[in-house]
Amino acid sequence: MTALPPAADRLALRGDLLDFTGTPAWGRVDDPAVRFRPDHWLLVEGSRVVGVSATDPGDGWQREDHQGRLILPGFIDTHVHSPQLDVIASYGTELLDWLNTYTFPAEQRYADPLVAQAGAERFLDALLAHGTTAAVVYPTVHKVSADALFDAAARRGMRLITGKVLMDRHAPDGLRDDVSEAERDCRALIERHHGRDRLAYAVTVRFAPTSTPEQLAMAGRLCREDASLYMQTHVAENRSEVDWVARLFPDARSYLDVYDRVGLLHPRSVLAHGIWLDDQDHAVLARTGAQIAHCPSSNLFLGSGLFDWPRAQAAGVRLSVASDVGGGTSLSTQRTLADGYKVQALNGQRLTAWCGLHAATLGASQALGLSEEIGHFGMDTLADVCIWDWAHGTVADHRLSLARELHEKVFAWITLSDERNLVASYVAGRARYRRSP
Repeated sequence: MTALPPAADRLALRGDLLDFTGTPAWGRVDDPAVRFRPDHWLLVEGSRVVGVSATDPGDGWQREDHQGRLILPGFIDTHVHSPQLDVIASYGTELLDWLNTYTFPAEQRYADPLVAQAGAERFLDALLAHGTTAAVVYPTVHKVSADALFDAAARRGMRLITGKVLMDRHAPDGLRDDVSEAERDCRALIERHHGRDRLAYAVTVRFAPTSTPEQLAMAGRLCREDASLYMQTHVAENRSEVDWVARLFPDARSYLDVYDRVGLLHPRSVLAHGIWLDDQDHAVLARTGAQIAHCPSSNLFLGSGLFDWPRAQAAGVRLSVASDVGGGTSLSTQRTLADGYKVQALNGQRLTAWCGLHAATLGASQALGLSEEIGHFGMDTLADVCIWDWAHGTVADHRLSLARELHEKVFAWITLSDERNLVASYVAGRARYRRSP
């Protein structure tokens, strides 16, 4: 990675601008929600987008000419685990074995402040090098791991949503807290970080089996006391997990109901996976405004199941897409979306490039209540922007040359591209990653 220059007061980026003005319809490839402005200039003053120009804005701007390249809003990863970079691409388990064999041993190391700090720095730099400029992140149960992530994100100017993981049972020594200790840590972290710079706190329940009913009630109480807090957890990822939850919570109607009855479902709730939910669960999600973070790469890699995107969308459930590294196998949003296409194909459906990209940009920002800040190129949004090569390598170059219309071109880009296509990542108007020449 090359040394990065200081931020410009007035920056103009030339390229093919692509974003969304609404929600694309399922299966439609010529959708009016798509806003494509080829060979335009994106104008940034300080940290914010101030306009788009079809012509060169002139000498009053620091101009970067990326003609023939794709310019997108920075991707928003709504479910990813910082410490699991240590175990990405580990062999041979499904969800519950994955946690015990790989994840929990890796997370125990993050009690060490030096490990937590190095892990946070490595993780956030990796996000930026994959075109992700905002994220909803799991650290570990250790307060120091959340502090490290918040502080590292603040230094980079990133929009980051995270919070100390809550686990007071069914976890090994060194990864369990208790209700009173966890509440003290949460309140201290909220006081220090929530609302500072571009940081927000998420009440972070690992998943229902690793929290006692008392801890879940405490988490719900935190959410009710402050509606600006986020909540993140997992739900209905794997059939064995669903069966376990049913045994642990026999009074609950469903896995999702465990969270609903303690007040953990609200418009700032992010629930990863949601594969094994029924129609009543979908109605609850629609009523409460909670979103599902769909993690196709992880679902395929761990053999968890096939998420039914159009069924959930038809029920009014808000959706985003997420890498779920390290259950997922890459921080690349393009690879995640390519796997999303395969999941829907196995369900007899076809995910368009527009539905996929929307769920990683404008759709994700809307689901998080952040569409006035990120996810598109509207006036006065923060300039979280990424510049991409349309093609990288002989095969992609040839495929691009044969593309007949925009959707075909963008779908091929999603399918054939990855972080090697990334030229630069801007966070609030400042270059935070540039590809080495």
